[in-house]
Order: sequence, then structure tokens, then C-alpha cells
Amino acid sequence: MDIAVVGAGPAGLRAAEIAASAGASVSLFEAKASAGRKFLVAGRGGLNLTFAQPREEMASHYQSPGTPPIPWLELLAEADCNALREWAAGLGVETFVASTGRVYPRELKAAPLLRRWVQRLRSLHVNLRTGHRLRGMRPLTTPQPAWELDFEHDGRTSTTTATCVILALGGASWPQTGSDGLWTEALQNLGAKCSAWQPANCGWEHPWPPSVLESAEGRPLKNLAASAGGTRVLGELLVTRYGLEGSALYRLGPALRALPTPILHIDFKPGVTPQRLAARIGPVRSGSPAKALQRLNLGDAATAILAHAANTSDTPFESPEALATLVQSCPIALRGPRPIAEAISSAGGLCWQELDPSLMLPKLPGVFAAGEMIDWEAPTGGYLIQGCFATGTRAATGALQWLRNHDGA
Repeated sequence: MDIAVVGAGPAGLRAAEIAASAGASVSLFEAKASAGRKFLVAGRGGLNLTFAQPREEMASHYQSPGTPPIPWLELLAEADCNALREWAAGLGVETFVASTGRVYPRELKAAPLLRRWVQRLRSLHVNLRTGHRLRGMRPLTTPQPAWELDFEHDGRTSTTTATCVILALGGASWPQTGSDGLWTEALQNLGAKCSAWQPANCGWEHPWPPSVLESAEGRPLKNLAASAGGTRVLGELLVTRYGLEGSALYRLGPALRALPTPILHIDFKPGVTPQRLAARIGPVRSGSPAKALQRLNLGDAATAILAHAANTSDTPFESPEALATLVQSCPIALRGPRPIAEAISSAGGLCWQELDPSLMLPKLPGVFAAGEMIDWEAPTGGYLIQGCFATGTRAATGALQWLRNHDGA
């Protein structure tokens, strides 16, 4: 075969589609019994495909440690949010832009889109081979450059040969879907550098007392700003038994991980001046900050959190000004992130420095990488699928160019 794509998540599906559409002979290998399992899990909340915004703004949401050889602006220029929406329309899936800017399929389901995607691949004669887990790979030099891949299937090992390989092996979150991150050792044995896995877009732990959980557990904290390590974002949070979840926290993950002692500061009244806030709070009776906080109509959850912070702080909150400061900068000391298996996505994986502009590993000529297996991260909101779509596109175009350059070699 010309190209072996390993991993049938969004990045692998996209790479296989691009390569087969150009006439390449493509086999797509997936360890699980069916394609796109993590894609389906992501679609349980409506399948947020992408975010409707200019490429320049979208590119700013992607973080890649070090100096990546491929700027995200360049990657998105080849496969941006408009391209993804047009692609979905080509599958007969209409999309719409929500008031938040997030883009969803009209049906708010992942299964119909995935089903049509797989049907398109079959129409392009992509050989989808499920239940095939990659166990090893070796370069071949005769009669022409190629790779030999070993797969475990039904308890047996089979070997196949491809001129080039596109790896789309996923990150380390949601391992039950196939993204277990266990492939890093094999690549490191071949000389490729990988960063340690870390949970991204995940909850963080904080030991709430029973008094706070009674009023706040399971309740959202809306219209707030959160900050950590000099980064400030607007969004929402959700109080959980183990700590906090929510979009604002997800976006602050990189900043929190960089702190030796992760502390989240919550502004429950962003956009309100401290003077105006103090005036609304009014007199504060000694030892009774909760009653003063109730005048702000923040809701039971926020009020309980602030009252607990006031009552346990070494700083006295006996004036409206002091209480206003707390409302707009309430510190929450975090123990650490939740386990990576629970995270929406992961940071770490194959280092960007291992890739050339075509997303090929120069140490492994003819081997390309795409998707969450590369060390990049982005917040929820459609950026993850968009990133997989863009890197899958680039890896496939790079593989096709490799084939053209080595045709008859």
C-alpha cells in the first residue's frame, strides 16, 4: 500500500480521507472495534465541531511548548473553521453557530456525521481495519524506502508494509476509547523525543468543607472571571465534591500547571468597580460577612464560597471595601488536577521539535504525525477537533508529497 494511517480518530480519519481523495492506496488501522470512539464521546454534549472566529484569533488559543516549526496560523489557513463547516456540509451535515460562537451540527449528534464520514472513506476505497493495535514498526531500505508495521489482531501478530505512515495515535485521556498514550515508549525507542503526559481541560481538586458543599455542590458559578499566573479569562465554573470544573478553569490549565503552588483567583463581579461594589455591600457587621454578601445576590453557591473564604482568612473582612476585594479576588488553593483518564484532553506527547513543516519526523523518514499525539493543547469550544482536522490535513498532504518525491525510488 502507499500509506498506512494508524488511529481512526478525527485526525486519522481526516488524513485517510485527504490521501485517498488524491488517489493514494490507503489502509486505516484502529485498535478498537470501531472508528471514532472518542469522537462519539465528545459528541455527547452536542458535538462542538469548531469555533466561528478569524484564523488569527483562533490560532492564539493553541499552545505548543517550544518553538513549533508549523505556526498554527499556517495550519489553520489550510483547514480553518470555514473549511470544516464546508466539509461537514459536503457530508450532508448542516451546521450552525451558537450565540457563544461555538459551531455544532444541526442534529447535535456525532453519530450521523461519523457514519457518513466512514461511508465516504469506504467509497474512496480506504481499507478500514479495526481491532488492529500497533505493536512495532521498522524501516525498510530495499527495494525502496518503506516501513514494516506489526499489528496485534485477534491474539495474533500480522505484518504489513507501507511506503509511508501517518500516525494519529491520540493523547492519553479517555483511555477506554483507545487514547491511552502507551505508544510513546515505542517512538522513543526509535529516537523520537516525547514529553510526559499531563491532564488538560480537566477539573482541579479543592477540599471544600461540608458547609460549602451543602449550598454549592453541582451548582454553576456564572458570569465570572478567573485568573492564575497572570492569565485572566471570563467564563463559568462548576462546584463538584472534589473541587471545580468548568470552561474558565480549563483555559487556565497551562498557567496553573506552571505554578509551584496552584492558586485560582475568582472575580465574582467582573466589570464592576470596587467602589461601586463596596457601596452595594454596605455596612459589614463584625463576624457576619455572609449577611453583607447576600446583598449582592450572587446566589447560594458563590455566597457560601465567599463566606467560607472570609471566615477562614487571616485577613479581617469588617469593611465593605475589604469584602469587595475578596469578591473580586477570592483565592482558591488547588491541590492538583484530576487524573488524566478523566480529562477531556491531554498535554504532552510527541515534541513539536521532532517534526518538520510537513509534520514528518526527520529521524523517521516517511513517518508523519497528526492530532492529539503531538504536544499541543487548546481549550474546549471546538478547538480540539479543529486542531485534529488541521494537523490531519497537513500530515496527509505531506505524505502525498513524500510519495511523489519517492515514486520509483
